Formats: sequence, C-alpha cells, structure tokens
Amino acid sequence: MYKVEYKRHILDFNFPARTSRGAIQQKETYFIRIFRPENPTITGIGECSPLRGLSIDDRPDYEDFLRECTRQLSQMEDLKRFRSIPGLEEYPSIAFGIEMAVYDYLNGGTRDFFGNDFRKGTQRIPINGLVWMGDRDFMLEQVKTKLKAGFDCIKIKVGAINFEEECELIEYIRSNYTPEEITIRVDANGAFTAADALEKLQRLASYQLHSIEQPIKAGQIEVMRELCQQTPLPIALDEELIGIKSSEKASLLDRISPQYIILKPSLLGGFQQSEEWINLAEERGIGWWMTSALEANVGLNAISQFTAQYPVTMPQGLGTGQLYHNNIDSPLTIEKGELYYDTTKAWGSLG
Repeated sequence: MYKVEYKRHILDFNFPARTSRGAIQQKETYFIRIFRPENPTITGIGECSPLRGLSIDDRPDYEDFLRECTRQLSQMEDLKRFRSIPGLEEYPSIAFGIEMAVYDYLNGGTRDFFGNDFRKGTQRIPINGLVWMGDRDFMLEQVKTKLKAGFDCIKIKVGAINFEEECELIEYIRSNYTPEEITIRVDANGAFTAADALEKLQRLASYQLHSIEQPIKAGQIEVMRELCQQTPLPIALDEELIGIKSSEKASLLDRISPQYIILKPSLLGGFQQSEEWINLAEERGIGWWMTSALEANVGLNAISQFTAQYPVTMPQGLGTGQLYHNNIDSPLTIEKGELYYDTTKAWGSLG
C-alpha cells in the first residue's frame, strides 16, 4: 500500500495582485505526496491549488475532501484508478493535484511527467509578460520592465481602474511599438457589462490587440455568442469553461463559437480534462493557449510540461512563477520571454 499525505502552504505575493475581482496578497495551496513506506526515495508530488472566488471547489469542506482522497489513495492497489474516487469531479484542483502526483510517482518521482524535450531542457516555451492592474504609473512601470526583459507579448489586466486610463496605457505601448514588435493581449476577467462590452471592444480594437479574455462575466451564453459574432477583436473564453462537464463542452463551444479558449488545468480538472478541450477546440478551428492559475512552481512545472506536448508557437500564460517571494525553488527559468527547464538547477524543499 501507499503512504499519501498533504501539506498546506500559503504563498505570499510580492505585491497586491489586483484583478477586476479585487486584490489578493496571499494564495493558499496544498502539496500532496505519494510514496511507499518501504521506498520513500521515490515520491510523487502534486499541487492542489484552488483559486478562491473562482474555482468551483472553493468550498468549506475542501480540506476534508482532500484528506478523504489521501485515505482512499493510500488503499488503492492501482494508482491509475484515482479517478474512481467518488465526487472527485467536483474538486478539479484536487483531481489535478492527484493526477500530477500519480504521474510523477509512476515516472520515478523525478517531476518528469511526459519525458518530453521541455523537461530535458532542450525546448523553450514562449510566454507572455503579465501586467497587473494598478494605477497608471504602476502598470506603466511593469510594461517597461517586461519589455526590457525581452518579452514581445504583453498581457494587461483591465477592468479595475478607469477605462480611459487603461486605454491611455495601451495607446502608449502601441505608439512606441508596432503590432509586429509587441503583441498586446488584454484580460477583463468579466469586468464589462452586456450593455457596454461591444463599445469597449471596438475601442480596444483600434489599438491592434491580439485578443481579449472573458470580456463579460461567465454564464451569459447568448450575450457572449453575440459578442463573438460581432466583435472586431478576437475573444478568448476563460472563466466560461469552469465547471463545464465533459458532456457539455462541445455544446458550449458550438453555441458561443469563440475565437480562442484559455486552459487552466487547476480549474478544469487536470491533464485529461484539458486535453478534451484542446481536441474539441482544434476540431472546430478554435485557437487555444495554456495559462497557470497562480500555482506554485510545482503545479506550474506540470502545466508547462503538458503544454510542451503540443507544437505551441503562440505565447502561453506561464510566467507566474515570479509572483511569490516564498515560492518553491525550481529549475523553471525565464529568459527573453521564454520559459525553460534548467537541468542544472535543483528543486527546493517543500518544507
């Protein structure tokens, strides 16, 4: 039998991270370990990373269910049967954390999930530089820092300050850099209303942006469908995918017909669930990219390796490892707008 345990960890942001849903200064996460007591040198490690106010598993019984999952896992003869745990589909971040730990354990406990070139250190993934909400000077300073660091794709959070100020910031970037030099994405996190969304999209489109993520709140299917039909700016669904069952995925994509979808494995249920979305999107000619959901480097590593299973050329949203001052040390390294696994660096302790 297996020994399965978990540990709660609080990640501290380097600054208050603001979105249209408010500011956060800390992020709760749980690390899960799987090993055999007679051979603890081979340990599978995963991360269960719920996102408060957004995950469908943001529930008061979260830790109780995680504890029950560890009990059931410890009694399984075949870890690959972990999806048979009753109720697991209602806790996507726990499902992903367990999936991560099982993959790691079965591959020898070396944090190698797929044996691909990214994990070997020979493949790099282009990523966007994330600019968080704040006053104009704070956001402008972030933009300058990202550009100086070599990013050629910038993602800007919008919807928390005056829209005119946000447009001025975008206009500043575009007046200095052409679309060929700098790609600009914006993420509204559902901040626009059904009444003003199209007008704001038209305004933003004048800056030759790549796309906008989730312009209105999730659940307004018909409004989102009409926006995707009329928009002058490509729309990417993000929160809209959260909590959608496998049997409902194709229907959602067919009804809305977005230009892109954003995949966050911790919010969707892990590798297998994300793969389902990718297959359905590609069948319909819908583009996609992967984004972390503020995981620590443990989860970010797994998501990055999964992303590298695909021939990605578009910048991914995998630059969040630098957000915390108490993250787990890892081989994940960012250089000139690209993420890679530096095999000369060691993993830090989970404590």
